[in-house]
Amino acid sequence: MTTKNAWKLNGFAALLLTILLLAGGIACFIGLDGQEEPSPLLIAGGIVLFLLFILMTTALTIVQPNQARVITFFGRYKGTVTDSGLWMVIPFSSKSKLSLKVRNFNSQTLKVNDAEGNPIEIGCVVVYRVVDTAKAMFDVDNYEKFVEIQSETAIRHIAAHYAYDTFNDESAPSLRGNTDEVGGQMSAELQNRLSVAGVEVLETRLTHLAYAPEIASAMLQRQQAMAIISARQRIVEGAVSIVESALRQLEENGVELDPERRAAMINNLLVTIVSDKGSTPVINTGTIYG
Repeated sequence: MTTKNAWKLNGFAALLLTILLLAGGIACFIGLDGQEEPSPLLIAGGIVLFLLFILMTTALTIVQPNQARVITFFGRYKGTVTDSGLWMVIPFSSKSKLSLKVRNFNSQTLKVNDAEGNPIEIGCVVVYRVVDTAKAMFDVDNYEKFVEIQSETAIRHIAAHYAYDTFNDESAPSLRGNTDEVGGQMSAELQNRLSVAGVEVLETRLTHLAYAPEIASAMLQRQQAMAIISARQRIVEGAVSIVESALRQLEENGVELDPERRAAMINNLLVTIVSDKGSTPVINTGTIYG
């Protein structure tokens, strides 16, 4: 099924014609009151005018902005009216209402396994709209329910291809660090799934992402440990750079240190800089030889 334009005429002209038919039918029956014998011609004319009035009434339909009317005539699809206003369509046809507005779907928080097998909780919002009214009306039973089920299926599928976070390889994509890429992949997969329902996916974004409660505490400790290790590594690199600069300045100022004193100075500077607590200075006043 594909959408096509339905036959239609200006509804205001049809409404005026409908009013004239009603007035003509009433006039025919009023004219019978002044006659002793009813005129068969007036009776027939009044009946015909009333039948045409009923026929025209069934053909009128109102289309609101961002709304469509799907026209079916005795079980056959005749087209769709998307232009807003008052229109005359095929008489005695079924005129089903379908919204063309942009919609949001907030998925439930789903519990899935990421690429590393860790249980996580994930949820997303899907922004979509109907672009093919025939497919949305006739190719699926309920397109809104179809969007809901297919969105949850796509979330589970995409989450299984990404890790929640990357600890060893920072360049590898992850759910936490590459939300735009994950949203793009989810939108592409959803579009492939929802094209059969005549739905266009405008945007997909993650709204909830967390470890499952049973491993949340352990993963938090892991993240803290990784952060501490990274911070210590940066501190050690900075401390080594400071010690090298201090020794170089001493040498430039003519201070010569033997290997033992040089090692002691390096050790003291590294301990002072790297330590996370304040250091207690020890003053060396000399060496006593016995």
